[in-house]
Amino acid sequence: MTHECRARILLAAFGSFIIYTTFMDLLPRQIRCVIEELSKLPGIGPKSAERITFHLLRSRKASPESIGSALLALKENLSYCAHCQMITTGDLCAVCADRGRSTSTILVVEEPLDVIAFEKSGFKGTYHVLHGVLSPIDGMGPEQLKLRELIDRCRAGGVTEVIVATNLDVEGEATATFIRQELSSIVPRVTRLAHGLPRGADIEFADQVTLREAIAGRRDL
Repeated sequence: MTHECRARILLAAFGSFIIYTTFMDLLPRQIRCVIEELSKLPGIGPKSAERITFHLLRSRKASPESIGSALLALKENLSYCAHCQMITTGDLCAVCADRGRSTSTILVVEEPLDVIAFEKSGFKGTYHVLHGVLSPIDGMGPEQLKLRELIDRCRAGGVTEVIVATNLDVEGEATATFIRQELSSIVPRVTRLAHGLPRGADIEFADQVTLREAIAGRRDL
């Protein structure tokens, strides 16, 4: 792409931004503020934010008052579990308060919704929620995650295995490597979730990385 083409694209984009901003000025300040705040949420762009805002103005079921109250309660009435950092309304979450759980095994996940997914699988150990992954470009370092709390739990004793269940992307792998380095001298076993071919998958459609991981994670019949 030539410099002239790039310049034209930038000018067109800048022109569109100016036009969009000019038209937005026609809206009341209250509406513009809501659109701007909604646009900050993941997966919601300016157009989606506009549709949501005007839906809230028209809808009787989803009123701004009820949504505002729910959002305020989200911040005021919730806290982190003292053990696993799961979102809870008390000192301990339901999992950590369950005496039938095996406290010797900790499954490390990125987000609270991951706990829900593993609960459906029948896992009977305990969890540790990191609330993110290492991502320097997003300003997420070890201090921004619940990694210190995980290390302190392991140092307290009684933990025989830590299963790292972060996602299989660059950030997830970097986080898993960091955890292994920090816990290898503290916990007897630091393991990673097995990954490879999902049940029912056709081998001919699998990519090279998936096949390589499936071979590496093979087991005896």
